[in-house]
Amino acid sequence: LFLIVVVLCAVFGSLLLEDVATRQNLRGRNSAPFDFSRDWLFWLGGDTLGRPLLARIIVAAQNTMMVAAGAVAGSLIIGTTLGLIAGYSGPGTSQVIMRLADVIMSFPSLLLAVIVLYMLAPSVGNLIIVLAITRIPVYLRTSRAEVLEVRERMFVQAAQVMGASTRRIVFRHILPIVAPTLITIATLDFAFVMLAESSLSFLGIGIQPPEITWGLMVSQGRPYLTSAWWLSFFPGFAIILTTLSLNLLSNWMRTALD
Repeated sequence: LFLIVVVLCAVFGSLLLEDVATRQNLRGRNSAPFDFSRDWLFWLGGDTLGRPLLARIIVAAQNTMMVAAGAVAGSLIIGTTLGLIAGYSGPGTSQVIMRLADVIMSFPSLLLAVIVLYMLAPSVGNLIIVLAITRIPVYLRTSRAEVLEVRERMFVQAAQVMGASTRRIVFRHILPIVAPTLITIATLDFAFVMLAESSLSFLGIGIQPPEITWGLMVSQGRPYLTSAWWLSFFPGFAIILTTLSLNLLSNWMRTALD
């Protein structure tokens, strides 16, 4: 239910509340939360420029979810395709692909993202590309391991005997068996990518103002932790709840798709 709310905020929040989330009101600077006598958008307080914190959290959901969804989708598609090829092809092609995965995995994912984003302009597109590249080996190695086991089953051998092409065997017969495992991993990986994006934004090399994400809001509220704790607390709480919901969803999907 919480994830549904987050998705709705990501889809419609910017359309409905973007003007409100960027409108400054210095008289309401760092206004305290839970003042229900004010407009509902100020129920979580105001930021350092008097902008309603609730509206900014709703609008920031779009960039946060866009980066995470784009990175997971990109790494899932590329990693699964390479894993299917490596698992079903000969040892030469398989070794080349696996060495590529080893090269990517030899760099800590967050450190690699920091280096690349420091060299390139930090933007939504670059962030998606960097995070997608760092997560490709997860799906590549998993799909390859699954294919190596599934390719020995009788239904695959029957398809080979009946003259099915390699493409049909891989995408029609093997992929549906491997997909549930990959979908479960992608759901869990969504939470990891979202935390990585928040970490990069917190370090100042992720999404840049005037764009906003939950991680950037946590970073912007850090100097005011002693006087206006809500500036960092509520965006961080949104990250925690979303990550927790994704973990619960992945556990349910693992049971339902097994």
